[in-house]
Amino acid sequence: MYAARPFTYDEAYSDASFWAKLRRFAARAGYEVVEKTLWLYYAAQKPDIPAKAKAVIWSALGYFILPVDAIPDVTPLVGFSDDLTVLTAALVVVATHIDAEVKARASAKLRAWFPERRF
Repeated sequence: MYAARPFTYDEAYSDASFWAKLRRFAARAGYEVVEKTLWLYYAAQKPDIPAKAKAVIWSALGYFILPVDAIPDVTPLVGFSDDLTVLTAALVVVATHIDAEVKARASAKLRAWFPERRF
């Protein structure tokens, strides 16, 4: 009998699915969720980030893109609250890697997706 191997969220992650979900749900997820997601994404791109920090980031981003959540993303008002919690927890762990360069790259993308917001 075949036993299913448990997967980790970082195994569920791919750049293509990350960008697809972020584009599709950016407006509904809201500025805060998108900002935190981009901070993590751009921090993970840094060549000097330790493997442990990358694992935390990819796990959080994997949770974000997974279609099955603790709270479904299509639920009005609270659909992305679990995602924000996971993203924020990951940010606490990797906060020292969220520098001005990471924030600048995220801000550029945020301006494009949230033009009505004042920066």
